[in-house]
Amino acid sequence: DVHEAGQVERAAKVVDCLQIPAFLCRQTDLLVACGETGKAVNVKKGQFLSPLEMKNVVDKIGSTGNEKIMLTERGTFFGYNRLVNDMTAICGMQELGCPVVFDATHSTQQPGGLGDASAGRREMAPILAKAAVAAGANGLFLEVHTEPEKAKCDAECIMPIDWVQEVLSTCKAIFDLVKR
Repeated sequence: DVHEAGQVERAAKVVDCLQIPAFLCRQTDLLVACGETGKAVNVKKGQFLSPLEMKNVVDKIGSTGNEKIMLTERGTFFGYNRLVNDMTAICGMQELGCPVVFDATHSTQQPGGLGDASAGRREMAPILAKAAVAAGANGLFLEVHTEPEKAKCDAECIMPIDWVQEVLSTCKAIFDLVKR
């Protein structure tokens, strides 16, 4: 993730893809700075935006001539401490001309659910990943850890690494079926 326009140039020297977090997805200076690098740019859709509002994000990055844009769906606020996924958001954002990645782990987040930190339901991530692939997602974002409970951030959402092979195998089978 890059959080400020001043971080972009230095990050672009060592990464293949710059990522803009959901809460910063409307920051014009950050979007333009990322676009100007020519690197691929992945923008997580803010939980406060509709899928079609991401058109402004795509237009800002595209104004630099950079067409290497990915959008990531990761849920919408629904009441307190709850994110909900509308799988139609995937095709809605694809209509903007960009591949859409689905963030299965952060979609299980329950913002502020622990009072002083976010809660989450990691056991739901495989279900959401399968649904997103069935809905046509171009890719998956899975945050994994060998010991999720010891993760410094988003511990409640992180998928144990030993789940990954089964999740990806199942998602690949769904992908192959949907693409027929």
